[in-house]
Amino acid sequence: MFFLGCSFLLPTGETSAEQVSVRHTEGLLHGFLALRTLEGKSLADGELTQFAEGDRVKSHLVFHFKDGSRYEETAFFSQRGKFRLLSDHVIEKGPSFKHPMETSIEAATGQVMVRYTDDNGKEQIMNEHLDLPADVANGLLFTLVRHIQPGVPQTIVPQVAMTPKPRLVDLVILQRGEEPFSSGSIKHKAMHYVVKVKIGGIAGWLAPLLGKQPVDMQIWVLEGEAPAFVKFEGQLYNGGPIWRVELAAPAGFP
Repeated sequence: MFFLGCSFLLPTGETSAEQVSVRHTEGLLHGFLALRTLEGKSLADGELTQFAEGDRVKSHLVFHFKDGSRYEETAFFSQRGKFRLLSDHVIEKGPSFKHPMETSIEAATGQVMVRYTDDNGKEQIMNEHLDLPADVANGLLFTLVRHIQPGVPQTIVPQVAMTPKPRLVDLVILQRGEEPFSSGSIKHKAMHYVVKVKIGGIAGWLAPLLGKQPVDMQIWVLEGEAPAFVKFEGQLYNGGPIWRVELAAPAGFP
């Protein structure tokens, strides 16, 4: 999955990325999500759907905010031994986003489009060509963490960051160990992942001084024969607050 834009990332130096192997074939999925503040205030209701045709998978994530805003991401990827992004399209619009933005990536051609609203309220459009590595992770982050082998302490994958100018960065995914949680009376353990941004060169040295060091993302995944997403904490847009994404159950049944 991709998740959550990663528009706050800064440029990196050399990468040492690695493709994540497919441990479990991705297929049909339909889940309900809740987006909340860390204090528990409800902000948006979400849905994640996924289906596969052969080794080609479509993932669609959408959050409908209570203030009318919308976050939507559609990613296509293949799963032939290793995960490979085919295309990614993200829409961020409405008052919950300081700078509404639409982005698209065509992995085969390296074509990246960014449409955004600047500080003066004017729409700007950029079309760039990037030499994209085979394991670029846009739209795939939640998928990748479910396929990382247990016991692998660090995984590095590249990502196209929209700052708003598109550029490649590295995501460093670290396993922090298992943590207990429960579903009703059933007790489980989830692997806690911390996702850091690797910033190289002068940009890496200046980022903390300028207050632009990206906030770490936190992801919890249920391990086992059928790994599943449990929880995410991180920023949904550039400079935004840290929000929480969790599984939600449908309501209204008698």
